[in-house]
Amino acid sequence: MKREEPKIIVAGHVCLDITPVFFGQKESTLGEIFSPGKLTQVEQAEVHTGGCVANTGLAMKFLGANVSLVGKVGTDEFGSIIKKIFSEQDAGEGLIAVPGESTSYSVILAVPGIDRIFLHNPGANDTFCADDIPDKLLEDCALFHFGYPTLMRRMYEEEGKELLRLLKKARDAGAATSLDFAMVNEDTDAGRADWGKILEKVLPGVDFFVPSVEELCFMLERERFSQWQQRASGKDITEILDIKRDIRPLADRCMDLGAKVLLIKCGSRGMYYRTADHEALSAISGRAGLQREKWESQEGFEKSYRPDRILSGSGAGDTSIAAFLVSMLNGRSLRQAVRLAAAAGASCVASYDALSGLRTLDELEGRIEAGWEKCEQNEDH
Repeated sequence: MKREEPKIIVAGHVCLDITPVFFGQKESTLGEIFSPGKLTQVEQAEVHTGGCVANTGLAMKFLGANVSLVGKVGTDEFGSIIKKIFSEQDAGEGLIAVPGESTSYSVILAVPGIDRIFLHNPGANDTFCADDIPDKLLEDCALFHFGYPTLMRRMYEEEGKELLRLLKKARDAGAATSLDFAMVNEDTDAGRADWGKILEKVLPGVDFFVPSVEELCFMLERERFSQWQQRASGKDITEILDIKRDIRPLADRCMDLGAKVLLIKCGSRGMYYRTADHEALSAISGRAGLQREKWESQEGFEKSYRPDRILSGSGAGDTSIAAFLVSMLNGRSLRQAVRLAAAAGASCVASYDALSGLRTLDELEGRIEAGWEKCEQNEDH
């Protein structure tokens, strides 16, 4: 008898990603591409769904998971495009179309040799709330994954009151919870929110916490983040980070605040992981099927696999999370889950969208076993 796949809900931010394709020549500065009055020629734009719901949710579906997606769009043209794409993936039932609201979209400037720039409209995501998750849908849910509260106004207002209510609703229904973030500009309302207080309130109710290192530092230690920016001098911040000096202190804070399983995405470097002890992991819902003895009290850094090519990093972190969480639900060990997460991310960057480069877990495992080469960065730098 075939084992029934655990039920997953992926909810939160959804948008339409519009990515102009630049010619392959690498540029060293933005001024070489963007300056007043200059015409920069590009190729045909790539248009795909984006945000946590699309990237992580559809990736989980591709990986064979039993997943329901919940997000908000408007009744405009962009909303119609997202609904069409989701429906083609048999995943459109959970989209909430709200008359009078705009659909969120991002223009992603992925210039070769320069970190991505995002022009973003949050749209209908700003009004998403706990009541948008039907009680019926939460029945028998094994894992509730929520993404990008930093880009959803209701989630960060009043020190995260609605985010706390949302996570409590999922846990009260018997689901394990996971939480992801997106980077924000410090000069926005989201950037001015007190994320330290928000995390202090919500992390005790989060079982799997999967932020990027930049997001985490920005939220917990703004002064340290400014120092990182100065050290990086315009380069990718992850390239200048030291695991012991820079990343581990942030992980310590997260564990002190109540995180149980922590995965910190560090861009092309790889990912840092830390897990709590057996007693803490015992608080995670049994529906998730976590093999506690294979996950408890571990720490390490998984270096990235060398991608076949690099077209865009958009969605790579989201697909890594999808592989990580699906691997956990399928009974794999922490080490297996982290390796598959790194492999999924390396596959993703070979395409402009989050899904075209993705491979099944079996295919990723096969390539790992065949000796897939790792990137050569020194993990202690």
